[in-house]
Amino acid sequence: MDKHITTQGDMWDSISLRLYGSEYFMHLLIEANPQYREIVVFPANCELLVPEVNREERITFPPWRAT
Repeated sequence: MDKHITTQGDMWDSISLRLYGSEYFMHLLIEANPQYREIVVFPANCELLVPEVNREERITFPPWRAT
């Protein structure tokens, strides 16, 4: 599993977009980093674990919106 160091102002969706090319994978980042799940806007220098994903697998809605 890779690691990512946040910069001031990072948010889950922007980190997901930068790392995976899509904000729809942010739930994987949150699941891998439960100690930060309450953070909306990150301060600098938080170390996040970055799980690998199949980037070809696209979903229409985030998992919490899927029916």
